[in-house]
Amino acid sequence: MTDLELTELVKKVSREYFGKPFIHQAYFNSRLKTTGGRFHLQDRNIDINPKIYQEFGQDELVGVIKHELCHYHLYNDGLPAQHKDRTFKVLLQQVGGSRFSPIKSSVHRKNHHIYECNNCHHIYQRVKKINTRKYVCGKCHGKLKYIKDITISS
Repeated sequence: MTDLELTELVKKVSREYFGKPFIHQAYFNSRLKTTGGRFHLQDRNIDINPKIYQEFGQDELVGVIKHELCHYHLYNDGLPAQHKDRTFKVLLQQVGGSRFSPIKSSVHRKNHHIYECNNCHHIYQRVKKINTRKYVCGKCHGKLKYIKDITISS
């Protein structure tokens, strides 16, 4: 699906579910990682994560489009358009839009750095890298040696 086809789909969904025209542009934005879409207040265009269409199909794409159109139409009407606002929640429920993105967040992943003491072989795991010339083992004051990075999901 191209950006032009996406814009046409957004216009169709807007007329069908909201009864109002969508007169701006919609684009696929591959820089979006965990969010399904984004409504820009400045130019009133909509960005959609291409993973939504590629991994979850047309139905989920339409749900995300409805969500972004709720922001679009409420903002254009001068009404509260944030996720926390009652007007947004009511309109989203009326049109059957997606409340949350189906993309799993990688925000909870952290890189951990593993160090080992040269003397007592005690293993240290740190989130931040440390300067091994400055810091020493807390047990025996031996030199630390960097081992590897690991990624931990929580």
